[in-house]
Amino acid sequence: MIIDTHAHLYASDFKEDIDAVKYRAIQAGLQHILLPNIDVDSIDPMNALVDTDPKFFKRMMGLHPCSVDANYIDQLARIHDELLAKPCIAVGEIGIDLYWDQTYVKEQEDAFLTQCQWALDHDLPIVIHSRNSTDLIVDLIHHHYPFQLSGVFHCFVGDSSQAHQIIDMGFYLGLGGVLTFKNSDLRSQIHNVPIDNIILETDAPYLAPVPFRGKRNESAHISYVAQTLSTVLHIPLMSIYKITTDNALQLFKL
Repeated sequence: MIIDTHAHLYASDFKEDIDAVKYRAIQAGLQHILLPNIDVDSIDPMNALVDTDPKFFKRMMGLHPCSVDANYIDQLARIHDELLAKPCIAVGEIGIDLYWDQTYVKEQEDAFLTQCQWALDHDLPIVIHSRNSTDLIVDLIHHHYPFQLSGVFHCFVGDSSQAHQIIDMGFYLGLGGVLTFKNSDLRSQIHNVPIDNIILETDAPYLAPVPFRGKRNESAHISYVAQTLSTVLHIPLMSIYKITTDNALQLFKL
């Protein structure tokens, strides 16, 4: 049994063939697919997909940092209402992005900390987007919520030092397609990371693993991430599946 801990299968990329995508995921051994929210516009399509199979698809609720703008307070209010309205397994996808646009960095920080408080209030883990901002996020958590939160640094692409800082905080590393990229040094950075601190993800439709790089990603492709991780950590593939699934079950209380 496998869990894709991060996929956006409600995106328009899957509008024409979501049933086939789900079928391939089940054939690949997936037990659950976890869906992080992006903004107020993604709420309805995500809810619609979860409603088709609430046992298979699991919902998160959060405001993605790239969606934070001058109107973020209003967006947060709507998203908080949604967090309370239906079952959620996490607050996410939240965080800070310093790669695309730094216009609203302070607003991103405020939105992140606000949503961290939601997680504490409702005893939920957080799912963190940390592109070019891992050190900043680690510092914010240490300063505001030391050892109070649980969660995962989604799409981890940092170095070994950052990996162990994150683990020491009690968080997990979410590993996806980047692990398979030939030009990525991620494999060398996580070769000594304990498997007990890793969960698997796809971030579909983004970051498709080799041999699908550059194409639309989907949850069934998680097997390529698992195979690469097995090689890097010298752990049998079936053990990779079992341990990372157990990790996800524990983190998200599934």
